[in-house]
Amino acid sequence: MTDGERSPAHRDDRAHVFHSWSAQRHLDPMVVTGAEGSWFWDEDGTRYLDFSSQMVNVNLGHQHPKVVEAIKAQADVLCMVAPGHANAARSELARLLAERAPGDLDRVLFTNGGAEATENATRMARLHTGRQKVLAAYRSYHGATAGSITLTGERRRWPSEPGIPGVVHFWGPYLYRSSFHATTEEEEGERALAHLRATVEAEGPEAVAAIVLETVVGTNGVLVPPDGYLAGVRALCDEHGILMVCDEVMAGFGRCGEWFAVDRWDVVPDLICFAKGVNSGYVPLGGVLIGDAVAATFADRAYPGGLTYSGHPLACAAGVASIQVFEEEGLIDAARRLGTDVLGPGLAEMADRHPAVGEVRGLAAFWAVELVRDRATREPLVPDGATGAAAAPMQELVAACRERGLVPFVAGNRIHVVPPLTTTREDAEEGLARLDDALAVADRHVGT
Repeated sequence: MTDGERSPAHRDDRAHVFHSWSAQRHLDPMVVTGAEGSWFWDEDGTRYLDFSSQMVNVNLGHQHPKVVEAIKAQADVLCMVAPGHANAARSELARLLAERAPGDLDRVLFTNGGAEATENATRMARLHTGRQKVLAAYRSYHGATAGSITLTGERRRWPSEPGIPGVVHFWGPYLYRSSFHATTEEEEGERALAHLRATVEAEGPEAVAAIVLETVVGTNGVLVPPDGYLAGVRALCDEHGILMVCDEVMAGFGRCGEWFAVDRWDVVPDLICFAKGVNSGYVPLGGVLIGDAVAATFADRAYPGGLTYSGHPLACAAGVASIQVFEEEGLIDAARRLGTDVLGPGLAEMADRHPAVGEVRGLAAFWAVELVRDRATREPLVPDGATGAAAAPMQELVAACRERGLVPFVAGNRIHVVPPLTTTREDAEEGLARLDDALAVADRHVGT
């Protein structure tokens, strides 16, 4: 359609919808009219291969018939019930989650999404310990509510400052851009732990309620922790009576080839925050998985928090069906194979062909391609927080991807390859080929 032929959906959007994280005057959103599996299409019928899983949440792909049918069936029975009542969908989902969670995380506080999950986990940690300080990583995103944006370490936090009191940030492991002058993964993990310990000691261990971290850092780079790092964090927390809170909003439910990413390292946190892949966002849903010690704090003491739509029946019905699909279709194993057999090798080969690729990293269905102007200096293709002309190289690359019918997840100077776990080998290889072709646009900026 031409500008003069904009659809009613586009016109009404631009007239009335206020978009998040955007300068409103400069938006020209695609009108999406349908989707199926790993594909979605716009009002002109142009099809796009979804290498973003939208917001890294459509783990089961679009319009999975069993999940759609479960929502319809629940709507016929009960669309809404107050959180103070029990209902079958909510109860069953809580049981299914507890059975798959590590250790003693047997209870669930349901929320509407990930930000509310991290917000409530922080509150629980403070009330349980009687302490106020919470440590979170600089390279992190935990949501945009008042508490979760303060936990967030990256620059999206800045406009919301001053935030809630008591949050202290630290540097986590990231060997490619090491804050610790490390040269190996082992060194990076050891030095990151030493830095975290020093931060705890500087803040007073007796004042620290929790260390909150993404098990695998998501939006800030798909940073897979070195072996031993999470175990070290667990040991540090145990030493000082600090709660370990793992944000698995993006990393959980198969994205890292496990039900929960912590399972890869055999670590049991005190609290796990989840959302996104629990039901692929078909109806908004998130929550906090709670260990026995924290749950006991509120056995005879009211928990001072809640949400009108906590454990919404339609969302929980979608969650129950999603877990059934995960198991019936073997999607945890499928995600691992997608990484080891297709995405990992394909992206490694791509890195060899493109001088703009500084590093490829990831696991299962969770990968990042970090783009640079110079491999030797590791200068990013665009600066952190780039806007206007400075952001042009990444904007050109995104446009090149879309011209080729590919939509990846984009963050900073990185392309994140995060397709649905249901993506076929053929579609994954097709997506890689389209990305390979588009990266020629980034290569033109190398050395400039």
